[in-house]
Amino acid sequence: MTVAISAANIHDSHALKPLVNALPAIRSRRGPRRRKRTKLHADKAYDIPALRDWLRQRRIIPRIARKGIESSEKLGKHRWVIERTIAWLTGYRRLSIRYERKPSHYLAFLTLGAAITCHKKLTK
Repeated sequence: MTVAISAANIHDSHALKPLVNALPAIRSRRGPRRRKRTKLHADKAYDIPALRDWLRQRRIIPRIARKGIESSEKLGKHRWVIERTIAWLTGYRRLSIRYERKPSHYLAFLTLGAAITCHKKLTK
């Protein structure tokens, strides 16, 4: 799991590279470890040729809806997982409105909320 926060006036595409670099290695039950992800699903905000090229250099297949050409409905089943997870996190009062001045405090509460949510879902 990787989470990050940024300023409100920063475009989402600027955070893509640090988040992809921060992803942990994939563990498998048998055989050699897969070190990297193979696909990246994203919406139209990430449709930038430089980002697509950067992902291809890292051998990650970009599944990004193209602006003005494709609808983002094809990514619906993958995007729904993200939207649902964000809805779970905004259920915590501390995360719905940012009360903390320091980003490190907010990131700590975000990580704690994600850990509590994972724990709740795994114990069901």
